[in-house]
Amino acid sequence: MKVEWRSGEQIVCTDLRWREVNRADVRKNGLHVTADQLPIIVLYGPTASGKSALAIGVAQLLAEAGRPAELITADALQIYRGMDIGTAKPSKHDQSVVPHHLIDMCDPFATESFTVESWLIAAAELIAAMRARGVVPIIVGGTGLYVQSLLFGMFAGPKADVALRAELAAMDPPARHQALFAIDPVTAARLHPSDDRRIIRGIEVFRLTGVPISTLAQQWEGAPPRADARLFILEWAKDLLSPRINARVKQMFAAGLVSEVASLCQAGELNLQAREAIGYKQLIPLLDPRRHPERQRGWVPTEAQVDAAAEQVKIETRRLAKNQRTWARKMQLRASPRLLDAGINIQANAQLVAQSVLSSQ
Repeated sequence: MKVEWRSGEQIVCTDLRWREVNRADVRKNGLHVTADQLPIIVLYGPTASGKSALAIGVAQLLAEAGRPAELITADALQIYRGMDIGTAKPSKHDQSVVPHHLIDMCDPFATESFTVESWLIAAAELIAAMRARGVVPIIVGGTGLYVQSLLFGMFAGPKADVALRAELAAMDPPARHQALFAIDPVTAARLHPSDDRRIIRGIEVFRLTGVPISTLAQQWEGAPPRADARLFILEWAKDLLSPRINARVKQMFAAGLVSEVASLCQAGELNLQAREAIGYKQLIPLLDPRRHPERQRGWVPTEAQVDAAAEQVKIETRRLAKNQRTWARKMQLRASPRLLDAGINIQANAQLVAQSVLSSQ
């Protein structure tokens, strides 16, 4: 399988062996660089918190000050082509205002998964290329595993086993969650029973290594954050963020999420990571013709069915935001980030972030 990522104006293709990159070094320290190079700005926060708008604002302020910046997206689902509405992918207009990288890299039907290591290596190459051009890299996204791995490195887990994953995917979900409890109660306790992808990965790691993934993850503990990164975390109170999430989900359905998922289902069967994406997971059972061969082409779900799916998307998105806040708390304990009050207007927060770069030049 070929994977694409953007490097400036050039599209670079490679397979998942990622050329001749020192993979062990990436796992260990995220490809640390010397402190005299341009800093990396890292913007993290829960879904619907305004990260993308903030990142664009920061990049524009830096450009006005003569210091160009480009965005590297840290989102495990925006990598997929065709999954635009449900992943809140930046619009074509936003991407034209400030260059965005690591979006639309992969085919969502491919069986070989795009891993955190894949993202780390692609991000490292982009960071190096940007610095060579005098461009400030801005990492923005809500995939906590990507951001944590960039800051602290990653544990050396086994590669995906396609056959084993297929076996585990065929299990009854409650039985699968219970199977994880039996071998790794720490991981099972923090995962919701419907989090199929992470539950499967937890069992897979144990089957292949004999070691719980929660134990392997302890390799991160004690590692200092990379010295060239400046972490900013957007904070929202739960009672303020939830209405934003509900409004975003409503807007996604109004923008055509049902049609987007239906088109993807007609094109083929999404891979495990893609079909577990919030919004897609709730609609695929309604729209996938492979699950409903009796339905005529062009069949559409009832309004009640769509409304029920939308409510589930809201619930799952709020649960995602909770998990992202947990990632943020973990990073706060180790990286001493600058906390940004999301209640302040975007421009004010953008100025705070931009000034952290400009004051050091």
